[in-house]
Amino acid sequence: MPPQPKFVIFAHHATYDTLHQVATLGLTAAAMGKDVIVILLFWTIKKLAEGKIDAIDFPPEYASSADEITRLLKEKKVPKISEMFQDAKQVGKFRLIACSAGLEYMGVDSAAVEQNVDEVMGLPAIIALTSDAETKLFI
Repeated sequence: MPPQPKFVIFAHHATYDTLHQVATLGLTAAAMGKDVIVILLFWTIKKLAEGKIDAIDFPPEYASSADEITRLLKEKKVPKISEMFQDAKQVGKFRLIACSAGLEYMGVDSAAVEQNVDEVMGLPAIIALTSDAETKLFI
């Protein structure tokens, strides 16, 4: 059987709107048979380490709409980010990888991140792993 095409998401921004896109794209790609690799960088690492990956927050420029969008998300029963990550692992191949430099730069407890990801890797290993990806997104 040929290898599954790699679908890579470099997740840098950590507000809810961007993490929602990471989760829904990753879940969908995994369900479509892609080998999904989500690379957590800077702010996503910090948010994960602080246990706030499911927090519903938005960039300041959307503050005036935040309450209404939050209400709609709850009303529509949109799954949490962490739930979508778990669902993706159940329907297909989905890996969360944290960049080791990000752990240092963000000043987080590495154990808090390591227990919530599949692996921690340095940039050379990340680049080697993702170099042949069919799709690469930076979100």
